[in-house]
Parts: sequence; structure tokens; C-alpha cells
Amino acid sequence: MLEYEEIVNFIQKSCWMLDEEDFDGFLSLCSKDFQYKITAFSPELNKEMIWMDEDYEGLKNLLGMVPEHLTRLGKFTRHVTIGQTLRGNEEIIIKSSFIAVHTDLNGKSNIFGVGRYNDKIISRDKGVFLLSREAHLETRDLGIGSHVPI
Repeated sequence: MLEYEEIVNFIQKSCWMLDEEDFDGFLSLCSKDFQYKITAFSPELNKEMIWMDEDYEGLKNLLGMVPEHLTRLGKFTRHVTIGQTLRGNEEIIIKSSFIAVHTDLNGKSNIFGVGRYNDKIISRDKGVFLLSREAHLETRDLGIGSHVPI
């Protein structure tokens, strides 16, 4: 059984990999049946919106194409605070809060988005893997957005 510190380190590592744009490293933390979603609630529509919904292969293809796309110049930093862990027989659900900050080439930092991660992980013989991540945003205005997972 994973200790709390191991869970925190794993979630932090997944965010550091994205911060460093080490997409292969991030994908190595994901199970082959990984599911990634970005969601937000729209008070205007009074319903949940799904902005992205990708499986492992879809996310792998998307991340492989990032160098071909126009992207924000600068760097993203994700600050994550683990809020709650719920243990099942094999899976662990982790609920966290996050702030994603973008720093441009001039060193000016702005909050890109605020929300919560709903992660599901599993510990197997070969290591710990993300089964799913939902990034549920409170921020609904992302400007030009990003092709990189939040």
C-alpha cells in the first residue's frame, strides 16, 4: 500500500513533468488505459462543459504535435496542494487544488487557471500509474489556451 508521502510525490512529479514539457516522462506515469479530461461548470448554461477528453493514445498524439503548434512563449508552473486521498481495493482517488501560472519571456507571471485535479492512481508491480486525471477548472477564460494538459 502506498504511503501518503509517496502519493504526494507521484502527483507532484506528474506536474513537474508537464512544467518541464517532458511529455514522454509524463506519459510514462500513465497507464495504457489512462483518461484525461478538462471540465468546467458554466453558470450561463447551468451545466458541466467538457473541453478536452482524451485517452492515452489521443493524448500521446496531441503531445507529439505540440512542437508543430503555435504555443505561448514562456513557461508554465503548476502549484498543487493535495487535499484528500480516498483508498479503494486497488485504486486511490486523489483530490487536489491547483494553480497554473504562466511566466512570459520577460519574466511576467500571470495566473493561467485555477481548479481541482481529480486523479485516480493504481500501484502495480511495475510502479505507480495514473489511471485518470480530470482538471476541473474554475477559470473559464484561458485566452488562447494551451495544447499542453493543465
